[in-house]
Amino acid sequence: MGGKQDQDENYGKPAKYDPSFRGPIKNRSCTDIICCVLFFVFILGYIAVGLVAWVYGDPQQVLYPRNSTGAYCGVGQNKDKPYLLYFNIFSCVLTTNIIAVAKNGLECPTPQVCVSSCPVVPWTVDPEQLSQTVEKVFYAANRNFCLPGVSGDMEVLESLQLELCPSFLLPSTPALGRCFPWSNSTVPELTGISNTSISQGISGLLDGLNGRDISVKIFEDFAQSWYWILVALGVALVLSLLFILLLRLVAGPLVFVLIVGVLGVLAYGIYHCWKEYRMLRDQGASISQLGITTNLSAYGKVQETWLAALIVLAVLEGILLLMLIFLRQRIRIAISLLEEASKAVGQMMSTMFYPLVTFVLLLICIAYWAMTALYPLPTWPGPPGAQTPNTSCPGLMCVFQGYLSKGLVQRSLFNLQIYGVLGLFWTINWVLALGQCVLAGAFASFYWAFHKPRDIPTFPLSAAFIRTLRYHTGSLAFGALILTLVQIARVILEYIDHKLRGAQNPMARCILCCFKCCLWCLEKFIKFLNRNAYIMIAVYGKNFCVSAKNAFMLLMRNIIRVVVLDKVTDLLLFFGKLLVVGGVGVLSFFFFTGRIQGLGKDFENPHLNYYWLPIMTSIMGAYVIASGFFSVFGMCVDTLFLCFLEDLERNDGSVDRPYYMSKSLLKILGKKNAAPQGDKKRKK
Repeated sequence: MGGKQDQDENYGKPAKYDPSFRGPIKNRSCTDIICCVLFFVFILGYIAVGLVAWVYGDPQQVLYPRNSTGAYCGVGQNKDKPYLLYFNIFSCVLTTNIIAVAKNGLECPTPQVCVSSCPVVPWTVDPEQLSQTVEKVFYAANRNFCLPGVSGDMEVLESLQLELCPSFLLPSTPALGRCFPWSNSTVPELTGISNTSISQGISGLLDGLNGRDISVKIFEDFAQSWYWILVALGVALVLSLLFILLLRLVAGPLVFVLIVGVLGVLAYGIYHCWKEYRMLRDQGASISQLGITTNLSAYGKVQETWLAALIVLAVLEGILLLMLIFLRQRIRIAISLLEEASKAVGQMMSTMFYPLVTFVLLLICIAYWAMTALYPLPTWPGPPGAQTPNTSCPGLMCVFQGYLSKGLVQRSLFNLQIYGVLGLFWTINWVLALGQCVLAGAFASFYWAFHKPRDIPTFPLSAAFIRTLRYHTGSLAFGALILTLVQIARVILEYIDHKLRGAQNPMARCILCCFKCCLWCLEKFIKFLNRNAYIMIAVYGKNFCVSAKNAFMLLMRNIIRVVVLDKVTDLLLFFGKLLVVGGVGVLSFFFFTGRIQGLGKDFENPHLNYYWLPIMTSIMGAYVIASGFFSVFGMCVDTLFLCFLEDLERNDGSVDRPYYMSKSLLKILGKKNAAPQGDKKRKK
């Protein structure tokens, strides 16, 4: 008795019997009103940021390149000059990496000019041309690549010294509105730059950025195969539904097969490690002979590595066997809950399609952020060294500084971007929280219906949706905000790590890695806590903090059952995803590669440039569909589990306090109702 009392003191007291409790309570009030008001104010501010972006922002910075004077290519006076030419593109390649170039708008410390077409033949200024005029060397030869306003009477030598005209041209291909040299182009001799560096830079730029031909082929492949991709996604949807509905019949055997399969894999691993260890032991291959090396593959050739792997696998095998022996009752409860979840989904099929609502809301959040982020981009100054001389006044230089540099709004664009990122994370997390709470309310109404399916509400999903939006928007916003702050901290830490990676010493890197690991664990814990808190909110209608506390205490009072159910569910859902994604992937591979014969003319595989493209699209789409369906099933299992634990604490199976759980669960627990379901009414 003392142990039981200590447990109650540590993890709270079990729920008491309440004769008026009939599942999700009807009479509830708004929760976390302050956070609700804060969330609505934030959303109004988010809308204001969008309005500011559309009024003051300039999306052309992303859509069009700019020359050294800050003018856009392909727009306005440069409408007939859509491409940007770099006088010395190797300055981009040699001063920074390709990723940084792409992220910074492909800016380089060299003059840039808008041109109507990219150069198609290599050319370099000959020494005898230095004394000639720009008109003869450039304009007359149809080399219109000098900066605007350069006089044709100027000597070529002076134009090169002032960086008004390029000293060489390379055959180029337009990509992303910019002229990038061909990888096989003849490279001129440039002072201080090796041909190897230039060739590598050209190859890297083309590999990363020049996807015009590939884009056309990809578009053609999608045009030829889009309806077959939809068929593959339909197969994924059917397989996901069948897997969940068949769990009602095969949940027990399937879990047994999966557990035996894991045991078999571990057993084979033990055998393989023992075989390798014995062979290396006979050969005398020891780590003492190898020493310390950075070649990790060399450790696979010493006996100690296989011995350590053997010990680890043997320990895992032993733990799993002990769990099967001593926790078999809890595993049976988990299997019964999985079967009950399949029944709940079968009774409320509309819940399986609720992820479509979540998907649409997420799409709106992401699209709004993308449009907002596209507009209020900070206007950066022109590239370093991108100076335009005034030919009418020798020595006078015009330097482009930037647009929209005055005014409070323009100076605050970066802060608005930060606000937008926070809005993206918060709204996405709120939408996910809404989906979890709505599904929890629907499935809780199934569990707490004493006479199933008679007592299940007519529209449980719609009722849960309206109830959640009306009363618990603030609680969802509270939980989403906590998770958002942790995610923002992770993003900031990743950014710091990326910026300081080259300057960190081993100790600093170790500390930063520890911080990242801690934040990752914290995010996982908060997601777990929020998920269960939303279930309690859906049932009892209390605020977020109270619901999170009650859910945590309830789970801690049943920690062994929690671990067993969690792992069994994870194993089952992993197998389900593997079945759906693998099945769709195999069928797509055999179809799009033409290995399925005799289907007839109407079912012939399309002729594709890249057969792997529709295959990968089908696989990714199947994964998204399976994840959406199985997320509903996982939420159903978690909701029924918490309701099951509450049922055990609230009721005792008597006439006045009968259990709500199914007969299979009662049988496993060795309990029974004095008032059988369907025979007697509960005492009012």
